[in-house]
Amino acid sequence: MATIQDVARDAGVSTATVSRVFSAPELVLEATRAKVMEAVARLGYEPNFAAKSLRTLRTEKILVTVPDISNPFFSQVIRGVEEAALAAGYSVLLGDTRHEEAREEQYAAMFRRKEADGLIFLGHRLPDVLAEMVAAKGPKTPIVNGCEFRPGLAVSSAHIDNERAAAEVVDYLYGLGHTRIGVVTGPLASPISSDRLAGVLSAAQRHGRASALRISIGDFSIESGVRQAGELLDEPGRPTAIFCFSDEMAMGAIEAIRQRGLRCPEDVSLVGFDDIRFAQYLHPQLTTVSQPKEQIGHEVVRLLLDILSDRASTLQNVTLPHRLIVRASTAPPAQA
Repeated sequence: MATIQDVARDAGVSTATVSRVFSAPELVLEATRAKVMEAVARLGYEPNFAAKSLRTLRTEKILVTVPDISNPFFSQVIRGVEEAALAAGYSVLLGDTRHEEAREEQYAAMFRRKEADGLIFLGHRLPDVLAEMVAAKGPKTPIVNGCEFRPGLAVSSAHIDNERAAAEVVDYLYGLGHTRIGVVTGPLASPISSDRLAGVLSAAQRHGRASALRISIGDFSIESGVRQAGELLDEPGRPTAIFCFSDEMAMGAIEAIRQRGLRCPEDVSLVGFDDIRFAQYLHPQLTTVSQPKEQIGHEVVRLLLDILSDRASTLQNVTLPHRLIVRASTAPPAQA
């Protein structure tokens, strides 16, 4: 197996120069870099990054945990995370917790064993062992939350104003003339669900329509959209508009509407949340709240890097902009 000394001798440079080619290539002349990399290829040299991490106490890895890797919303957030991490010289370890506390604990143990320099979690729970770290080290703990902001977590976060976004949806539906609105939430243990429901209720109260709301609790999946929207549609005085707290549930709601021989938006208007990339290709195209998914990914990495480089002395909770995207799935009610 070739050594760094072999590469240096073959390229006619010092071992320090070879090391810099891998650790700080911007400090090495392009011609010298090319000469070193030719020697690396010729000799089959593989740099020992594990040894480097032992010397520097840095792994140059970020651990990211996601509640449901199959959800298209999270895939776009993760894309933003990876773009920002790679640009800063970090690689990403990805963990799918599947909303299971046992899996969250396993990834927490990885972080405690220093298998990554920082942790970004996109769910709403922080395992007890990590909560203890946060309590002990405060804002200097390299743990950041994305999407599911909850003040009690005491970590920096990037997210949108879910309560305000949901209120804007309900205001929009009332503005179209809908008076019977059904709502399919996510699990109410999730702060994004509870915040969105708070926005729905506050808007309904402003319009004097809170008692006419019909609320069903889903789990963000397509299947729960079919099931919960179907239950709303089967009630006497069915809603003329349904607001689902995720685009996947809205996709399920379209199927529930079709199964009952109804049309969207002629019989039932429909609004989703997230603006996943499929939303504009549904039939009809889905009205939804657009979150800046990749920007959330960039922002949580920035917050984490600030901590890792000792630039952060206080918590930073960043609220990013959202937009209501009006498409073909909403219209005034037929009787209006």
